[in-house]
Amino acid sequence: MSSGMPMPNIEAERRENAAGCQFITVAASRPLCYRTWVAGGTAFVLDARMLAHDPGRGHPERPDRLRVLAEHLDGARGLVRLGARPATEEEIALVHTPAHIERLAATAGRPRVVLDPDTSTSPASYEAARLAAGSLLVVCEAVLAGQVTNGFALVRPPGHHAERDRAMGFCLFDNVAIAAAWLRCRGLRRVVIIDWDLHHGNGTQHLFERDPDVLYVSTHQYPFYPGTGATEEVGQGAGAGRTLNLPFPAGFGDGEYMRAFAEVVLPVCRQFAPDFVLVSAGFDCDHRDPLGGMAVTPAGFAAMARACIDLAAETAAGRFAAVLEGGYDLGAIVEGVDATLAAMQGAAATPAALTGDARRAETVLARVRTAQAPYWRL
Repeated sequence: MSSGMPMPNIEAERRENAAGCQFITVAASRPLCYRTWVAGGTAFVLDARMLAHDPGRGHPERPDRLRVLAEHLDGARGLVRLGARPATEEEIALVHTPAHIERLAATAGRPRVVLDPDTSTSPASYEAARLAAGSLLVVCEAVLAGQVTNGFALVRPPGHHAERDRAMGFCLFDNVAIAAAWLRCRGLRRVVIIDWDLHHGNGTQHLFERDPDVLYVSTHQYPFYPGTGATEEVGQGAGAGRTLNLPFPAGFGDGEYMRAFAEVVLPVCRQFAPDFVLVSAGFDCDHRDPLGGMAVTPAGFAAMARACIDLAAETAAGRFAAVLEGGYDLGAIVEGVDATLAAMQGAAATPAALTGDARRAETVLARVRTAQAPYWRL
């Protein structure tokens, strides 16, 4: 639906060099493929073409994960729905090697390609993966253009395990990493990625661990798949101090997560002062998830989302976008997304913790403070 207002020029040509990409000229306008459009508000992207990615019978990352959200949000009021677009190969190449992109492109139309023990493709997986990455870019475009306040890309396959040169852990392209690199190309100086998925985002960490201008923050069950994310992993070289890992033992719930955000995550992020806040929103740390051992409830997701929204308001002029990562209990996904969207829409009250005990977080937080002491005031 057209708003009757001119769409802004937001396409630009890109020059690749050793330091990354640089925008040099503004090109012709391209419509953002809006289904509905209003100035301001909270947006979401959800495209049925991503249902066609089929990782195999019995696989937990099944199409129903997105189907239940499509049904739940059908006709939802108070939200702006944006149309998806596939990420271009040039955009994906901001973080992935040409060989990796070519390897996935070669799976298109093929019935089954096994990439690792957990990750395989079907004929439409490459298109779905490009749409997943592009959906988050659509949200970022709309936020930067001032067309919406914030937005949530509801996508599959997820992304944060994908490494620069290979797929793994259900993930084909690293959606949030592509968005962070894309935002840097758009002239934003500093970007934070806050990842509350059950699993550590090894791919995202490795892609930015030497970059001083991207802060990666992860709360995750540990030790657990993929085995990375120890407290001592703080970044390398110029990126030392730009990786903040909070490895939690199984059983932590709302209380421990809320304390960690209040005492460590937010203080570090405020000192970093990002220009854009990205969230890798996985809902597999929910107490109902079949793959995890954490005890977070929708109240915990609401609190984490509220903290991230407040951070964006303080340092990033409100610029905020989330992308769906894991979560394999269908009810938990719906309720977690609802809680996150409510915070994005301005829900003021943060529910009290329903699970966990904040005191149990002390040992972990003490180790994190020690590891991060050379870089941040905690």
